[in-house]
Amino acid sequence: MSGSTGRDPLQDYEDINNNEFIVCNQFTVIENNINKRPDLVLFVNGLPLVVIELKNPADENATVQKAFTQLQNYKNAIPSLFYYNSILIASDGLDAKTGTISSDFSRFLAWKSRDGFKEDKTTTPQIETLITGMLKKEVLLDLIRHFIVFEKSKKEDSKTGITSIITIKKIGAYHQYFAVNKAIETTFVASSEHGDRKAGVVWHTQGSGKSLSMVFYTGKSVLRLNNPTIVVITDRNDLDDQLFDTFANCKQLLRQDPVQAQNRNSLKDLLKVAGGGIIFTTIQKFFPEDNSPNFDLLSERKNIIVIADEAHRSQYGFGAKTRILKNGDKEEEAITRYGFAKYLRDALPNASFIGFTGTPIEKEDASTPAVFGNYVDVYDISQAVEDGATVRIYYESRLAKVHLRPDEKEKLDEEVEAITEGEESTAKDKAKAKWAQLEAIVGHKDRLKVIANDIIEHFEKRQDVFEGKGMVVCMSRRIAVELYEEIIKIRPHWHDTDLKKGNIKVVMTSSSSDPENWQIHNTSKQNRKDIGERLKDPNDPLKLAIVRDMWLTGFDAP
Repeated sequence: MSGSTGRDPLQDYEDINNNEFIVCNQFTVIENNINKRPDLVLFVNGLPLVVIELKNPADENATVQKAFTQLQNYKNAIPSLFYYNSILIASDGLDAKTGTISSDFSRFLAWKSRDGFKEDKTTTPQIETLITGMLKKEVLLDLIRHFIVFEKSKKEDSKTGITSIITIKKIGAYHQYFAVNKAIETTFVASSEHGDRKAGVVWHTQGSGKSLSMVFYTGKSVLRLNNPTIVVITDRNDLDDQLFDTFANCKQLLRQDPVQAQNRNSLKDLLKVAGGGIIFTTIQKFFPEDNSPNFDLLSERKNIIVIADEAHRSQYGFGAKTRILKNGDKEEEAITRYGFAKYLRDALPNASFIGFTGTPIEKEDASTPAVFGNYVDVYDISQAVEDGATVRIYYESRLAKVHLRPDEKEKLDEEVEAITEGEESTAKDKAKAKWAQLEAIVGHKDRLKVIANDIIEHFEKRQDVFEGKGMVVCMSRRIAVELYEEIIKIRPHWHDTDLKKGNIKVVMTSSSSDPENWQIHNTSKQNRKDIGERLKDPNDPLKLAIVRDMWLTGFDAP
């Protein structure tokens, strides 16, 4: 086979025809005197990489769920068949879903497109689309090579206290597969000698696996684009940590360890290489010091790819804005400020940029496509819900009235403007004042009592119908703490100072200068990770988390 480097690869990815593909019907496996015959097994160069269970479409009792259950039984009865397994497929003969050996049924998803540009009609059997789309020889090998990752997670038994490490095997869904391959091609063009350095925008809704799509994209870029340096940009420290952890879990696919830049000097040092490397940094590190209108040049290399996560939030501002700063009591100084888009390109003038976002923006002064290029792929919330990639969102208005005296009403504007980097200092001060007024009213003690009662009543009624967990998002840390206190007044047995116990937790940080009643809620990065594992575990008694802005980056939870 081609590409030999001392040991022959199991598959030849360069020349597809140099591989042997065999489909075996009713393949018999005998193990521990147990005889089983899966419906179809796909062998590539002698390895059983795909196992398919088909139910009879003429049988009205046949379901995809039953086919999935049959696969689980095979795993227990003839485990040796699955040592080399990459993909499982369950079908009732018409509908079909695919996953891995560690996927539960909710993670088995349909493959809905043959080419990534249009979906097959709903009248087309899903099994047909899956076979002609996902099981094409080149697609199958591409999936196995670039779109499978292994993630490890801790799980603690609440009764014994024993912690076990669970390995989860994940495979890219059809929208991730096609989006990444499109992005690789646009990046190749953008980063070429005469490219415009705009690799495009991947618009995938929240919850559809955007972080893993970035991992797949990075892993494939390393091979396809001549060992580039990948710079992953986020705009919040907690998001940087979370995304970094996702990448660090997938280092086998990335073929290297990602690193976090701790400061600007660290970022400069990490970029002083000829190629390679996956660097994580926050965009705030690209803000110039000493009121300079320009940022320092960090690297002129062309083999740098900048991935902007949540590209809609802070990646704008090529045009100049003049700000007036007071210097002392009387003197005023006019300084020129730009947005992060300009400063990033000061630092990395020849890099190519790609944006991943769930919420693109198109305004005159803030347009995601204008900064990054055209849309590479779009996967919106309605499609994600239809596919089962994200859960359906239901909105129920639960009005907690704010009672204001007439003189207080006059103090409030119709809306509170968001505080952004681009605002003048006077506007910032006004916005902070407005926010403080609104926070005091929204977090009024009487109102928090009403909300606490409503949360408990609503949550417990929902638990009577089906079990689940909940998250409460608050405007400030003060409100989060005081809402917690109101809730445990009503349900004192929910409270426990031990992070490993209790039904409700506040997820926040605090400093020694914060009020005393805040200190029990202060959490470290590891603490927050442990609480997150508890919330993900359906069997853990932790049911409610109160947050301000942490955890809003999302993770899978019941």
